[in-house]
Amino acid sequence: MVDRLDSMFILVTAVDAGSFTAGARELGMPLATVSRRVAELEERLGAQLVTRSTRGLALTEAGATYVAACRRILEQVAEAERAAAGEFSMPRGLLTVTAPIVFGRIHMVPLITAFLKAYPDVDVRLHQGDRMVSFQEEHVDLAVRIGHLPDSSLRARRVGAVREVVCASPAYLAARGEPERAEDLAHHDCITFENLMVADRWRFGERQVRIGSRLIVNTADAAIGAAEAGLGLTRVLSYQVAEAVADGRLKIVLTGDEPEAWPVHLLYGGGILPQKLRAFIDFAAPRLSAALPGHTG
Repeated sequence: MVDRLDSMFILVTAVDAGSFTAGARELGMPLATVSRRVAELEERLGAQLVTRSTRGLALTEAGATYVAACRRILEQVAEAERAAAGEFSMPRGLLTVTAPIVFGRIHMVPLITAFLKAYPDVDVRLHQGDRMVSFQEEHVDLAVRIGHLPDSSLRARRVGAVREVVCASPAYLAARGEPERAEDLAHHDCITFENLMVADRWRFGERQVRIGSRLIVNTADAAIGAAEAGLGLTRVLSYQVAEAVADGRLKIVLTGDEPEAWPVHLLYGGGILPQKLRAFIDFAAPRLSAALPGHTG
């Protein structure tokens, strides 16, 4: 097992260095030894992990999955060794976090800024995107996920809930009238955030309501900006318009037709948690719970 861990470390070092030659130089090992140890791993697994090219090493699909697992295993071993040695002074290392774009801007950037001030030996890479990223391929430590979670080996901590809301500017509602039920949307101008719904109908529970989209956008910020400008009604998540609603720039309508709220979770891997990740979860969870409604522990 020790040899296998050593081989994992050699493989990860070579991949990070970009070539077997650079990895051997960094490890202080002969190039032939590095190449042989990686070949032994491939033989044991019965799969090719890397390919060589003029630009250096490239991971195969199996290799990308295996290297991501190696990183987690090596970090867990290092964490266990630090724990056994009593090294609990301060968390350290790089933490990779992913979150939806608007959620990241509103909640995660201020939270991470405060965390970094409290933990000077930790660095954070924040990836903001509305697509679901792979923990293994992107080397993610923690993800903010909005919605019901599929079954997986990942662990989750619920920190609140958000609602899907319909809103418009007070000026638009004054000019066109306020819809009293979802079916009234057929007589209004709509702005569709296409990551959340299709452009010709919006779903309200078991009902699908036909709508006309004057504008279709692929970011929530664009939908909200157009609604604030009085173009029409839009449908986004409650946290995305909380500030605009509080300031009176937008008004939420059709509250009686809102579907069930969507849970918000912090998602992370199982096994021994690295100290940096444990510190971040303990720091972030209560602060997000205070900022979001619907927290259930």
